[in-house]
Amino acid sequence: MILSLKNVSKSFGALTVSDDVSFDVPAGQALGIIGPNGAGKSTLFNLITGNLRANAGSVHFEGRDVTNVSAMERCLTGIGRSFQIPQPFGTLTVYENLVVAATHGRNLSETTVLEDCVDILKRTELIERANTPASHLSLLERKRLELSRAMATQPKLLLLDEIAGGLTEGECQALIATIKDIHGQGVTIIWIEHVLHALTSVVERLLVLDFGRVIGIGDPDEIMASKQVQEIYLGIEV
Repeated sequence: MILSLKNVSKSFGALTVSDDVSFDVPAGQALGIIGPNGAGKSTLFNLITGNLRANAGSVHFEGRDVTNVSAMERCLTGIGRSFQIPQPFGTLTVYENLVVAATHGRNLSETTVLEDCVDILKRTELIERANTPASHLSLLERKRLELSRAMATQPKLLLLDEIAGGLTEGECQALIATIKDIHGQGVTIIWIEHVLHALTSVVERLLVLDFGRVIGIGDPDEIMASKQVQEIYLGIEV
């Protein structure tokens, strides 16, 4: 297993946002995470990346207990992520944004990452925008840049937080193709998404969160056919 969470809980005062969460992710798999707003999905990502520390339980990455390891060290060991709202360095070019992510996310000198950054821009279809300031990008291009910056850290585990949100159907399909290509290269992916058809076209398993608790995990078709999931996530009375 590349990632294992065991009885992970997180509270802010009386508010419990992750409640005894346990699951494993095999290396090379793509896992989707769904749940209503406020279910604790982004909090779960923050617990995996080290941006938040759990009050209880443990997080293991490649067999190592990283529960109390810093977010920076977790990035250096191979956990990369995108954020729901892209926030690139607007005055820097697309290429410069990648170089910053690669040098700091891998703790390498600038000269050693330049070629890798070019390769990533080709894979994410941003090479023609390499010298464009990030503030001049369209929404799809900003999403691609967010994905590129995460890839620049050379992650073994890639966390995607609602990267398809706000895109048109055509834009969504274009981004799905890029994500499938990345996954096909052996990168393990955990993807939070509300655009279900995008998610289920990539992932092999689906996990459902509600009020910080895991209420189901398994084959996407079986999970979405569950009466409990339909009632909680889709708002359908079954």
